[in-house]
Amino acid sequence: MNFLRRLAFNFSYFRKPTWDSGITPPELFEFIQTHPAARAIDLGCGTGTNVITLAKTGWQVTGIDFAPLAIQNAKRKIKNAGVEANLFVDDTTQLKNIKTQFELALDIGCFHGVQNKADYLTQLDRILTPSGFWLLYGFFKTEPRPSAPGFVPADFELIASRNLTLLSRKDSFDKKNRPAVWMLWGKQTGKQVDK
Repeated sequence: MNFLRRLAFNFSYFRKPTWDSGITPPELFEFIQTHPAARAIDLGCGTGTNVITLAKTGWQVTGIDFAPLAIQNAKRKIKNAGVEANLFVDDTTQLKNIKTQFELALDIGCFHGVQNKADYLTQLDRILTPSGFWLLYGFFKTEPRPSAPGFVPADFELIASRNLTLLSRKDSFDKKNRPAVWMLWGKQTGKQVDK
């Protein structure tokens, strides 16, 4: 992501960004209810809403975001919530601060905006345990600009070329009526669930 776009994202946290609803989605609650608490990382955690939800349900949580102001706000929210979590300013294509592995990688709206998706997926492979899960949400590209966020068919081909199996997929629309999707990917699971 270029410098100006990073700067704009960071400054958006001086007010409430449109993507920071403060509400944990039901898809994450469904995952929590069907999987034992373990270690989780929230990739692009913003102000920590889902970090708090995971921590309150017994997960050991790490959150990363490239926006320092988002991490600062997340630290304040986590302290006020009375939970513990590790938070870092980091880039999802590098994850320099992440030295451990996780049973869950949560990504709500980060991957679809990353320019170097191959490096992101390399880091994801490094940080997921051999039986880990990647819970992913994003919308589809609707703007013709190359730098505009959103999934394109090549993204799914790239993911499928990695050591990941699609376990579930739920298509929907976001608040701006853009086509969107929730997907659960498993690392080395060897089985696929219908859409």
